[in-house]
Amino acid sequence: MRMRPTLSWTPAEDLPPGTTDLEPVVDALSTGGVLVLSGAGISTESGIPDYRGEGGSLSRHTPMTYQDFTADAQARRRYWARSHLGWRSFGRALPNAGHRAVAAFGRQGLLSGVITQNVDGLHQAAGSEDAVELHGTLARVVCLSCGAFSPRRELARRLEEANPGFEPVAAGINPDGDADLTDEQAGGFRVVPCVICGGILKPDVVFFGETVPPQRVEHCRALVRRAASLLVLGSSLTVMSGLRFVRQAAQTGKPVLIINRDQTRGDQHSLTRVSLPLGTALTTVADRLGIPVDGRAEERA
Repeated sequence: MRMRPTLSWTPAEDLPPGTTDLEPVVDALSTGGVLVLSGAGISTESGIPDYRGEGGSLSRHTPMTYQDFTADAQARRRYWARSHLGWRSFGRALPNAGHRAVAAFGRQGLLSGVITQNVDGLHQAAGSEDAVELHGTLARVVCLSCGAFSPRRELARRLEEANPGFEPVAAGINPDGDADLTDEQAGGFRVVPCVICGGILKPDVVFFGETVPPQRVEHCRALVRRAASLLVLGSSLTVMSGLRFVRQAAQTGKPVLIINRDQTRGDQHSLTRVSLPLGTALTTVADRLGIPVDGRAEERA
């Protein structure tokens, strides 16, 4: 039986509630040098659910762990059945106002960088070309044997050919790109191997139980060191992969600002937590700064 990863914490009772005052965010951006750290909450307005908010996917879905994926062929088959179906919807998601506002801030020279915990590629599609994908991307696949990379769309084509007529109805789509399918629905799915060596293919994402590559972590730490402030967007900061950068910023005296509807694990380190929908909050900030937010969305491949 698969164990649920540890993905929660006990919120502190002595922290102030969230505010609707955006002036600290406006002030930080007007000064410049802001490093953005985004989580699943920034993509909910694009139709991709988050993990822990109201109706979040963790209430019904246990994410795949690296240990299960690498050790169990049946687990890989179930994963790729769900992920293949989910990719059809996930891969068509488009950037929302929050992503476009972040890209607009970058074009105006107000940001020192963007780190995203998301694997959906929506920051890049909105125009944030140098966003660091902390947990990787679903748009690329890696072979665990030979290390070769290939585009996800190429794998999707091969899986379509190997599974003609695979059209189950999913109960929902999750932030990691999985569709909610029963074991019976995924039962006959055929997985394809690496075309180069016949090895096991895995999406180029960091699964639960897997570590973020050290060089990527150090690159992000360097971005924190160079930043004037840290702006967290739509992340509960439950897992250490993102929380460590909040702690680093706070320990070095850099202001931490958070926009998230619910309490986060980093609230104790923050100057403020704004409890507003991200699209509304960021477009309001852009308006106050006189920055146009481009309404066009780049078509996904």
